[in-house]
Amino acid sequence: MAKISSEAKKRYFDRVQEYKKHIDVVLAREKSVAKTLESESAGGAAHKRLMLADERLNLASNYLLLNRISLALLGVRNDAFLNDARKSCYQSIIYLEEVVSDYIDTPFSDYSENLERIEGYEDESRYYLCRKLGFTIDSVKEDFGDNSKWKWSFVELEGRLATVTKNFINFKSFVAMLDPRVDGYPMRVEFLALCKELLLRSADRYREKYELSTLRIDDFKVAIAYLHALRRVYAIIGEPDNAESIKKKSEVWTAKMNSDEQRAAAGAGKKA
Repeated sequence: MAKISSEAKKRYFDRVQEYKKHIDVVLAREKSVAKTLESESAGGAAHKRLMLADERLNLASNYLLLNRISLALLGVRNDAFLNDARKSCYQSIIYLEEVVSDYIDTPFSDYSENLERIEGYEDESRYYLCRKLGFTIDSVKEDFGDNSKWKWSFVELEGRLATVTKNFINFKSFVAMLDPRVDGYPMRVEFLALCKELLLRSADRYREKYELSTLRIDDFKVAIAYLHALRRVYAIIGEPDNAESIKKKSEVWTAKMNSDEQRAAAGAGKKA
């Protein structure tokens, strides 16, 4: 690697200083708001967490920008900034899970009370926050590159994105709003399509992680849980053919998982 000149280093440090100051201000504000959560009403705390989740994504964008400044001025990728961006995505998701729950495959009634606390948070805001989170995760993953040590950890991050996207949708009222005559109909169609796409992708990615990386049955079980979650969505919105298709796929996967588990147990028995 070519030696970095003193002039290039100075230009780099001058550029990043302003962004670092802004980041410090945002982190201090987050810490201050977090201290007030316990004294808030359930609804007030939920709305503050939504705000913090959004701010964490803005923070991640700042870290990504700092990495690109490093690439432009020093010709070096800054993994520390990228890792901070990755951690910010995780923290954003944690805030959202605290609001809408992290349940993958459960009846809507199990977490509907959570959504009552954010009734005033419009579907459009929920949709765009989920899209923003997905875009930020994709940007972090892209900047790390295909051979990153974090490659398979993004499967979990993307899965948790799929979960909160599903859990953001108030299916009790949402289905009735899927009417072309109702304001916001195109957005709701896109929101639902995003939910279904993310659930299916998470199922496929966890299956891929199992096959190509871990061979851990738990990863296969999570993949199947995402299929079950998608089937629930199809059942709720009245798409029985798609629900049946996903059911058949999950049955095939379950049979494969059970076969693999039995083969692994038999192999372990022989070694013993």
